[in-house]
Amino acid sequence: MKVSQKALACNLSPMRKFYPYSVAAKQQGKKIYSLNIGQPDIATPTAYFDAVKNFELPVLAYAASPGIPELIKAIQHYYDNLGIHYEESDILITTGGSEALQMLMLSILDPGDEIIIPEPFYPNYNTFVKSAGGVIRPLTTTPEEGYRYAVREKLEALVNDKTRAIMFTNPGNPTGVVLTPEELRIIADFAKEHDLYVIGDEVYREFVYGGEKLATIGAFEDINENAIIIDSVSKRFSACGARIGTIITRNKLLQQQLLKFCQARLSVATLDQVASTALYSVGPEYFDAVREEYKRRRDTCYAKLMQIPGVIASAPQGAFYMMAALPVDNADTFQKWLLTDFDDNGDTVMFAPGEGFYATPGRGLNEVRIAYVLKQEDLERAMDVLAIAIKKYNETH
Repeated sequence: MKVSQKALACNLSPMRKFYPYSVAAKQQGKKIYSLNIGQPDIATPTAYFDAVKNFELPVLAYAASPGIPELIKAIQHYYDNLGIHYEESDILITTGGSEALQMLMLSILDPGDEIIIPEPFYPNYNTFVKSAGGVIRPLTTTPEEGYRYAVREKLEALVNDKTRAIMFTNPGNPTGVVLTPEELRIIADFAKEHDLYVIGDEVYREFVYGGEKLATIGAFEDINENAIIIDSVSKRFSACGARIGTIITRNKLLQQQLLKFCQARLSVATLDQVASTALYSVGPEYFDAVREEYKRRRDTCYAKLMQIPGVIASAPQGAFYMMAALPVDNADTFQKWLLTDFDDNGDTVMFAPGEGFYATPGRGLNEVRIAYVLKQEDLERAMDVLAIAIKKYNETH
């Protein structure tokens, strides 16, 4: 039987591709410190579960295709508090940020159209772009440059008559880079001049560690027609399993196209929307405490990595990921070896190999993404195990 070329062009997730090896390692009695996926261990606010318990409608019916009004208004109020006003019609609820991205790519890309994305980038962008027939034009960054990319000359070198958009995660996944207002202005001016969409994936908005508020593409009123925000409750409220995301745009023509896909999948899960609405009642003290916890974890992870000879990394400014170049020949080979042939007193570690975060062939071969989503003592042990493993791996390879 035949399968589509679109499917064949997509890759397995670097965050999940070693799952079968991890199952086998656990069956052998190994303890795995999982730093490969952004699943926080921070408790989800109880408001979510209380809303589920208090749901009393006799029928769990379809919700409205754009999303339930209560959730849309809660998100609208959230952005009002940031000083950015959106009309309710500007906000569409999706099944996680993933569906938001998939619908968006289907709405803005025709086969062969191109989208500029700084690399390394969130690997699932590959799947969303390719499934729409699009092509990623990678804007290459390096660990030595701190993975920064808002440089007009670099952007101009990539644009052509097939370019439709520029997309980035801010704060960055996997790099932790936080764009300054000046850097966003460069991107906004570039997009305006070339009539491109600007897609800001801002799901890590609350996690910026320098004390400043995140600069957002939604604040640039001169690109209202260009700017698109992707958002989600997954990371903000440690509610990854809720699968509630949103697309926000003031572009009316684009809204109409997105609504077609919203209607085609009927609705987002009603109960998850009800419960997620309650999350937006959580006060700033929740974010203050969570942000401080992630900052401690970042500091621990970075300090430990810098003690390992040959590691190149920058301290992340936001999100809860760190990209690092390790002194190994191949991170994929190293990760498999960690699960199949190594342990230190029964302990080993998982990360996400870096090659899958790049579109340029041959990039990221010795890089890894580390998600610092474990408690302090587990992070310290995981970094110690990693240091021991690197030394032993290089002695035997």
